[in-house]
Amino acid sequence: MSNASLHSLPSVDRPDAIARLRDALLGASFTADGLLELLSAPAYAALARSEIVPALRATRGDTPLETLVRLFLLQQPVPHARVEGVLPVDACLEDGWLLRVDGDQVAAAVDVRPYGGPDGEDWFVVSDLGCAVGGAGGIGSRDEGVVLGVGGASTTLAGITVRTPVSAALDLGTGSGIQSLHAAQHATRVTATDLNPRALHITALTLALSGAPAVDLREGSLFEPIRDDETYDLIVSNPPFVISPDARLTYRDGGMGGDDLCRTLVQQAGERLSEGGFAQFLANWQHVEGEDWQDRLRSWVPRGCDAWIVQREVQDVTQYAELWLRDAGDHRGDVAEYQARYDAWLDEFEARKVKAVGFGWITLRRTDAAVPSVTAEEWPHPVEQPLGDTVRAHFERLDYLRAHDDAALLAGHFKLGAEIVQEQVGLPGAEDPEHVVLRQNRGMRRATKVDTVGAGFAGVCDGSLSAGRILDAIAQLVGEDPVLLRDRTPAQIRLLVEQGFLDPA
Repeated sequence: MSNASLHSLPSVDRPDAIARLRDALLGASFTADGLLELLSAPAYAALARSEIVPALRATRGDTPLETLVRLFLLQQPVPHARVEGVLPVDACLEDGWLLRVDGDQVAAAVDVRPYGGPDGEDWFVVSDLGCAVGGAGGIGSRDEGVVLGVGGASTTLAGITVRTPVSAALDLGTGSGIQSLHAAQHATRVTATDLNPRALHITALTLALSGAPAVDLREGSLFEPIRDDETYDLIVSNPPFVISPDARLTYRDGGMGGDDLCRTLVQQAGERLSEGGFAQFLANWQHVEGEDWQDRLRSWVPRGCDAWIVQREVQDVTQYAELWLRDAGDHRGDVAEYQARYDAWLDEFEARKVKAVGFGWITLRRTDAAVPSVTAEEWPHPVEQPLGDTVRAHFERLDYLRAHDDAALLAGHFKLGAEIVQEQVGLPGAEDPEHVVLRQNRGMRRATKVDTVGAGFAGVCDGSLSAGRILDAIAQLVGEDPVLLRDRTPAQIRLLVEQGFLDPA
């Protein structure tokens, strides 16, 4: 499908004009906080579901903020005279942010959505009209080159990304530029790539309107635009990971068979990472008959990299097909055509022996360790975003465990992690609990079963005594041979360290 029905995009060549537009938006409190105050939480949440009626009801006045919400978020025509008091309207018309419609009215040429940065920054994300979010309502345009704004996947990736100061970061498949916007806050140099030139233009608009530094924009697929001698300390990608039988929509369909795009992305990332660098992706992967999904994902991990793979959700093939057919709005079209498309998705899955599709996060860290550590786990439970610090700490603990054999572990000192609580599980009135559970109230919010020795050990860990000394004291307390206890406990300590219940002091 051609891009003919998409509007031409605003100019990026007049930074002074963009700065004036930004000042006008901020002056009218067109910010994430301002929207929440005006619309109320239910109306704001409804917008994320592509439902605009509550927001229309909340913007029946004529304040500057109500005018901007109607114009940019609800995409309603507004009288020229009403906009004139809020925005530099003639400059916005000249530069392509606004269009003349119906005589004396103006309308937005692009969606402009306030976005709150992690440190309270007031940012703006530009996207194509009606495409600020996807979801069950379907996107506003089915043009091949359409560029979406910030959805749940974008914010998930931004939240799990490790945010340490780096010299070079790469945003692969930048879309509307939200990952580049985040990266520009802690990377000296940011490179953003996309197969879609329209996405690169929109990324430039997002950055400029947010008052962020410009980035190096390059057109091309996956790592094609990257020179052989270039490496990065951080690579992030929310790629077009949808496993579909065709490549209709550039923003979501990878154009390779099955999960090959995600596999290729992960496999090629290793050689693009600097020593100690992180690569973080969202991905879909196939659950194939007769194959363990964890083994499938482990085979993707490139040499020289540790990996942490977290499966957050699994859908059977019918649920998966319905989700993405609805995302494209196919359910609102011709019934026979919808059913034929649905059939084509199921034919594709059947041919590949795919019974379900997993969704989750893949994090690589370049260590060049002789024996890499690869963790693949299912964790569908609630977590506490942002998780960037949790991800970084996970890999630091792996480094520690790799460098310490059991003897060194027993000589080490540990502290209980932040906000860990103990729960005792058993029948009411029983003298002793059946088992003890340690639970995190932060980060991944894990829970793990421990025996009484493990619980006692964790409870005493404050960094002052070595692990061996603590075990000797416990052995004396429970009347057990201290040598045997020292022999059997390191495996449990390793697990508690790996999962973040204990930190090396």
